[in-house]
This record gives sequence, C-alpha cells and structure tokens, in this order.
Amino acid sequence: MGTPTLAVWKFTSCDGCQLTLLDCEDELLTLAGRVRITHFAEATSVDAPGPFDVSLVEGSITTPDEQRRIVDIRAQSRVLVAIGACATHGGIQALRNFADVAEFASVVYASPQHIATLSTATPISAHVRVDLELRGCPIDRGQLVRTLCALLDGRAPDLPDTSVCTECKRRGNTCVTVANGTPCLGPVTHAGCGALCPTYQRGCYGCFGPMKNPNIGALLPILRVNGMSTDAVDRVFGTYAAAAPEFADRSRDEQSDQTIDGELVGESGRRRRSAGDGR
Repeated sequence: MGTPTLAVWKFTSCDGCQLTLLDCEDELLTLAGRVRITHFAEATSVDAPGPFDVSLVEGSITTPDEQRRIVDIRAQSRVLVAIGACATHGGIQALRNFADVAEFASVVYASPQHIATLSTATPISAHVRVDLELRGCPIDRGQLVRTLCALLDGRAPDLPDTSVCTECKRRGNTCVTVANGTPCLGPVTHAGCGALCPTYQRGCYGCFGPMKNPNIGALLPILRVNGMSTDAVDRVFGTYAAAAPEFADRSRDEQSDQTIDGELVGESGRRRRSAGDGR
C-alpha cells in the first residue's frame, strides 16, 4: 500500500479552517511525513489528480460551479470530511437564505449580471454524502489532528455528540448563566470546542451548530429572562449555523407557557404580567 493522499478543498468560506490546519505547526510536520498532500491551495501549488484517500472540505455551496465541483470531489474521495461551520451548516453566508440575493448583488457589485450565484448557501451534506463533520468557526485544531491520525490509523475518530455544557463540567467551569445571568447557547450547541467561550466568562454563541436533539424550546425563555430580545435571539441563532434546521426554524420550539423560579415567562406570561400591571 502506498502513502495515503490528502486533499484540502475550499468552497465559499473565509479560509479560517484551512489556516487552523496550517497553525498545527509541529503536528503538521509529523502529519506531512505520513501523507502525500495532493491538493491544498492555501499551502502549496501542487495539484495532483485523484483519487484521494482523505478530502477535507471547507466552505458552503453558493454557486453552480461549486455544485458541480463537490460532486466530482466526492466521486474521487474515499473519505470526505466537512470542516467548519460553513461546510457543516452553511456558515454566516447562509443568512442569504432569508433574504433577496439579487438585491444584495445589485448593491454590492457594479455589474451584477456577471455574478453567477445561488439563492442559498447550503452545507456540503445537502449535495453529497459526508463521512465526518468537524464543526466550529473555526474548527478545533486538536480535534482536527486527532481525526486525521485516527483515519491514518484505520480507526473511527472519537467525536463528541453532547453539548458544550458537558465540556464546561469537565473543565470545572461555573455556569455563566447560573452565576452571572449571561445568555449562553451551550445547552443546545454541539461539543468540540472545549467550552472555549464560557471558560473566559462569555456565553457560547453556537458556532459548532446544534447538538443532537437540542431542547431549544426550554432554552428560549431562559435567554429572554437573561435580557435577550426576540431580535437578539434571532441573530444569535442565525449567525454561524443559519442553515441548520434546528436553529433556522424555532417556531415549533416556542413554548407559550414556561415557569422559571415560579414566574411564568413566554407569551402567556407576558400577557399575564401586562394584565396584572394594568397595561
């Protein structure tokens, strides 16, 4: 068996996840001795043809050309790994999914008729089969290295499927919501970042996307009790994982009656408080 081949592909993205791979430094040098990099435009001019043992794909699909290209890459890749929030959930550019792309193009470009773009930004899994997903904006470098080493060793990577809250517990963090009243998406966000933001006393903003079966309905009233307006809630859920169904459509998660510390919150609670205040 020859040296395994590794290809790194860019679609619509900021290149931050590719830079995370380059930032691995010493680990990357060791990794480079075990693989042959056949395509990685961020790092080398080498552009060898497939097939590829492992393809890392960064970015979402936003153009007709990208639609065609990802199908070709999938056909040549034994293992395809989507890396980063853009590739796994559409990324920030998926905000276009809720607006008029033609209007955006007319404002941004002097000659919008020359722009070939889709009306939506969608994750890689919406177009081809994805074998593994590494989430985050950007991805976690340790998780990336461990995943590549596992694939080279012929074993399944150990990827978490719990929430950021579990990582806070493992690090011994005090809950920023309970202690400080800080709005935090940790209870519904996929683990993998090591609870980076809560460790530094700020709330999780969901860049790893939704965990499996998130209980968003239970979190929404807590966010509001801690000072988030409806617009702010919409913004935080619609930033890094706007195309994730669990984050994009929260209407089914709205619970009209929620009780927190004996106080009724949510729409019915607001109506009751208004009636009681004489407003």
